[in-house]
Amino acid sequence: MLRTASAFIALVVAAAVPADSASAQATGGRLKTIAGSKTIKIAHRSDAMPFSYVENKEVIGYTIDICKAVVASLEKQLKVQPLKVEWVPVTTQTRFDAVTSGKADLECGSSTVTLSRMKQVDFSNYVFVESTGLVVKSTDGSAKLQDISGKKVAVIAGTSNEKAMAAVNQKAQLNVTLVPVKDRDEAVMALDSGKADAFASDKLLLVGTQFKDMQSVRMLPDDLSVEPYAIALPRGDWELRLAVNTALAELYRSGEVLKIFNQWFGRIGLRPGLLLGSAYTLGALPE
Repeated sequence: MLRTASAFIALVVAAAVPADSASAQATGGRLKTIAGSKTIKIAHRSDAMPFSYVENKEVIGYTIDICKAVVASLEKQLKVQPLKVEWVPVTTQTRFDAVTSGKADLECGSSTVTLSRMKQVDFSNYVFVESTGLVVKSTDGSAKLQDISGKKVAVIAGTSNEKAMAAVNQKAQLNVTLVPVKDRDEAVMALDSGKADAFASDKLLLVGTQFKDMQSVRMLPDDLSVEPYAIALPRGDWELRLAVNTALAELYRSGEVLKIFNQWFGRIGLRPGLLLGSAYTLGALPE
């Protein structure tokens, strides 16, 4: 665990170093468009509870609240008040395309930072740290990872969870069959119908998944990966990235991020762990 923590902290330090010391008030790239239109377009998910979802026609969630704080900071940095937020609904498959195509300026959801994704988009400093977990039926006798050997595991296609499950499958020689699905609803259907014996996803997303009967499923204790979340940004737009990281640093330095965390996770008894605490601390960059 300490080795994992050390590696993560080193990764955070590397991600936190600004590409340039120029002021975040520079208005090139997307910042110029945002300032000129007085509008910022934010991509959001509808199925990533408790990070980014829709309830009563309102976009809400932990990452959404983080991004609202970012918008408030951008208003001050750009001296444009108010900034209108245009919400852009996306799916797991379309979230990064929305940013690269210009349909959205930011993507605020539950997106894990990976090297392959950096070929398409850039990322802010980290806003959360998760891990891949497994849900099985309550009637299943599985108590740990090794117990799913030879079984079928649903994974949402194209996610970091799919890669994590494939890596664990190979390393532990589980002989598991991966069942790619389009989204969370299809994964639930696969579990209910018997097409899958388990569902692998980020643990808190599994907690927020709308199973027909929450008593019919249970989560195994294993952590199968480290999933650092960040805000997805246009690739190569250092000015917007610096402005967003400036906003995050203000949020972390002030401690306001802990209020957001407690609002969403305090009710279920969670506290920021070692890795997330490190992300908050190292993201609290000085001016």
